[in-house]
Amino acid sequence: MKKTILTLLTFITLQPTVMAQHDTIQLRVIGTSDVHGCFFPYDFINRKPLKGSLARVVSYVDSLRNTYGDRLILLDNGDILQGQPSCYYANYVKPERPNVAAKVVNYMKYDAQTVGNHDIETGHAVYDKWTSEVKCPMLGANVIDVNTQKPYLQPYTILHKGGIKVAVLGLITPTIPFWLTESIWSGMAFEDMVVSARRWMDVIRRDEKPDVVIGLFHSGWNGGIVADGQIENATETVAGQVPGFDLIVYGHDHISNAAECINAHGQSVVCLNPSANARMITDATITVTTDDRGNVTGKKVEGRVVNTDDLPVSEHFMKHFTPDIDSVRTFVDRKIGEFDTAISSRDSYFGSSAFNDFIHNIQLKVTHADVSFNAPLNFNARIDAGPVYVGDLFKLYRYENTIYTMRLTGKEIRQYLEMSYGLWVNTMKSKDDHIILLDLKTYNDKQRMGFKNLSFNFDSAAGIDYLVDVTKPAGQRITILHMSNGEPFDEKKDYKVAINSYRGNGGGELLTLGAGIGKAELRKRIIAETPRDQRHYIMKEIEDAKVVSPKANDNWRFVPEEWAIPAIERDKQILFGNQQREE
Repeated sequence: MKKTILTLLTFITLQPTVMAQHDTIQLRVIGTSDVHGCFFPYDFINRKPLKGSLARVVSYVDSLRNTYGDRLILLDNGDILQGQPSCYYANYVKPERPNVAAKVVNYMKYDAQTVGNHDIETGHAVYDKWTSEVKCPMLGANVIDVNTQKPYLQPYTILHKGGIKVAVLGLITPTIPFWLTESIWSGMAFEDMVVSARRWMDVIRRDEKPDVVIGLFHSGWNGGIVADGQIENATETVAGQVPGFDLIVYGHDHISNAAECINAHGQSVVCLNPSANARMITDATITVTTDDRGNVTGKKVEGRVVNTDDLPVSEHFMKHFTPDIDSVRTFVDRKIGEFDTAISSRDSYFGSSAFNDFIHNIQLKVTHADVSFNAPLNFNARIDAGPVYVGDLFKLYRYENTIYTMRLTGKEIRQYLEMSYGLWVNTMKSKDDHIILLDLKTYNDKQRMGFKNLSFNFDSAAGIDYLVDVTKPAGQRITILHMSNGEPFDEKKDYKVAINSYRGNGGGELLTLGAGIGKAELRKRIIAETPRDQRHYIMKEIEDAKVVSPKANDNWRFVPEEWAIPAIERDKQILFGNQQREE
């Protein structure tokens, strides 16, 4: 996988071969997706060099521009505004300056971009400003303006490359309302991707008559949330059901892929996903043949995914952005306090942990709730004993979620936990079984990292003491003993629950499928929301305490321990080995 993952070849003959072929034009299409602020080859969170990054991608693109000139197409697929502190700094600390994400896109001369769910999560003030600063078309055909019923963003763009007319149609996953509070996406509605693709494909064919059609989708291959008639990851469905696409560059699920899909007309569509963090890019070649009248007689599409780790860093790019890099470094290197012991997110998968419980306890303190839910948002983050810096906050909490206080019954709390532990815990039938629900095919998947399911949905609880019986099937594992203050726990009683805004809006479906609360009911269950994001309260806690002694609450454990303890050690070795694995 060092250079390529897969090479695909498909040949589509559009006219009889007896027609004279006059010219052959070759286009090169480079795609990025889910960059998550990895603009520079420096990890501002861990204060060390970073693999990948757009600083390497730009070298690759520039070398191709020397060969292809205006026949090169550069596309980005969204989720660029959240991830590294460089984004947070631009979005919230210095919002009056041009957003660094827009500056990078403009420097690299992208031809088009789609918006991603994590871009919208930054809030109107940030993403409306960012879209106004980006010089290339910002696409999203299925993002509807509720006031006009027209697209909120440009649905498609037409590129003229080497005499070839190329249409690029942008779509975004429609399940954003399942993750984000309505105020963040106010004024928008999100249409089904298949419905939108069909409508706009008809418009493009009728009005534009392009030679090539490229899909730019911020939506994964398949699966994810399927509810209220909406599908989170619908790329495979659109490619198969909506004829007309020659190439689809997609993202969102962070799973690198090069696939070939046969559509409803029996035509082949090449679909490419570059994973995340600019560690990979998609690289497609589209060869178009024309007759002596300029009519297209054939198209050949080749695609692959390229690893960027060994690409050279563009010195000109780095010099151009030196002021931005220096500003972010100053921001993240500010000391805010000290930890007197090291903590690691990896401990959170195997029992009550100092890392996760530190977040739990802050949530309980800020909200005065009875119970807290939280999952480790970083697979293998570690903060050592000693000074704690602003950059370390991004290890503790990756996203800009607020904290909700919600009303749940005791039964709903237990059901919520049943689903959560069902996502990450195996049913042990003998002492030699795995305790964790593993799928080693996902070991290099940047979302699952060796787990069967997404680790950011592995919520545990604080405020209650409970046992997780690993010999029981999913749905029958949780025994809540009592409240952590010693009071009885009552399944019929209402409790105040602290939970992040992503989860409170239905993200991960732990409240909907797990606790059984309807999506429409969730808003009615919200008692309060913090005015600032989670990271703000974590910083304040550390600054106020000056020296923090994070410890596990020891309020939950796996049983029977004679099976669980050895199994934990075995699965720790499988997931993490003797060395730390990168996110």
